[in-house]
Amino acid sequence: MKWAEGLDKLSIFLYLAISLFAVTNIYSVDESLGKKQLIFFCISLVVGGIIFMMRTKFFENFASIIYVLGVLLLIGLFPFGTEILGQKNWYKFGGFTMQPVEFAKIGVALMLSNYVSGPDFNLKYKKSVYTVLAVIGIPAIVVLAIPDVGSLLVFLAFFIALYREGLSGWFFGVIGIIAAVFLISLAINPLYVIGGIAVVFLLIIFLNFYRIHWNVMSVASFLGSFLLLAGLAYGTPKILEKMPKHQRERIEVLYKGEKAFRDTSGYNLLYSKTAIGSGGFFGKGYKEGSVTQGKFVPEQETDYIFCTVGEEWGFFGATLLVIFYAVFIGRIYYLAERQKSIFNRVFGYCFASILLIHFAINLGMVMGLFPTVGIPLPYFSYGGSSFLAFSIMTFIFFKLNYADRNSLV
Repeated sequence: MKWAEGLDKLSIFLYLAISLFAVTNIYSVDESLGKKQLIFFCISLVVGGIIFMMRTKFFENFASIIYVLGVLLLIGLFPFGTEILGQKNWYKFGGFTMQPVEFAKIGVALMLSNYVSGPDFNLKYKKSVYTVLAVIGIPAIVVLAIPDVGSLLVFLAFFIALYREGLSGWFFGVIGIIAAVFLISLAINPLYVIGGIAVVFLLIIFLNFYRIHWNVMSVASFLGSFLLLAGLAYGTPKILEKMPKHQRERIEVLYKGEKAFRDTSGYNLLYSKTAIGSGGFFGKGYKEGSVTQGKFVPEQETDYIFCTVGEEWGFFGATLLVIFYAVFIGRIYYLAERQKSIFNRVFGYCFASILLIHFAINLGMVMGLFPTVGIPLPYFSYGGSSFLAFSIMTFIFFKLNYADRNSLV
């Protein structure tokens, strides 16, 4: 059919395959929730059809309005939000709930794409840097105030898109160094860490002494960087002490193991690993998983849904799912790079990067490589807000790609 020539069949197939496999696994955990997820899937297809009937320019022209609405929904959580599992990040309407942060990400992606594709954007100028930081930072600050640390981490995805558009790689280097100092300071005496930082700085100065143009600014820069990292190392244990008990334990689980907290924050991880490990190569069979059917993992239909795959479908099924995600995310990046429109390209990179961070953090959580922070597995974790938001982003990009492929420009 001629009208279907601009559709990317591979990415559409992967979206449908992952979504339907998710419904199957949620149904195994809880049949009623599985039926609801199927309804969410059908609603998403209807919404996708509506998106395909819209004009492509709609997303550019209304990007700022969608962005502002997303921020207002986040701010509205403070007076009108409902607290669920210790976080006030939900709206409740009768028997339905809605998590606005999932939809706010769409607004940020559209707004960022709109600004970057405009004539005034150039990361060599401070105005452009400050503008993109404001676009990302305003909703991020609100999310931090909720607080929703997991969703806050996802906002790093937008910097991956900006890297494609010229953001210096030093940004990620600085983030990596800060993260490394924080994590090391949790396991080692901060004074040793500060000593190590001092040695590294002295080596840098020694090896580059004649290459650096020494003046007041360069000396202040070196001294300021050292003091910042030293202060972070010294303050990290104190920050940990002031965290709520359940958040502190989620971080300590990484160092002490889940068995040390088997009755509290390590409980989910302990049984998650048990479920995944017991699946063997081909799994125990659909609805035959003892951990899954015994309801040993709380919230297994949401953040920990991957352990159901590991137990019932085994290493083979889990690996196949990982491959599907990897190919899907890689395909979105590939299609984004091929776009003629800068707006389309930036949105594609934002979308793929959000998927990537969600996917990496969620799998890291269920395998004990990352603290539990409440990050859903895209399309797979139960929840109407998450599934609908990811589907909206998916269909917007499918629409943009379709229009781009059929464009004569």
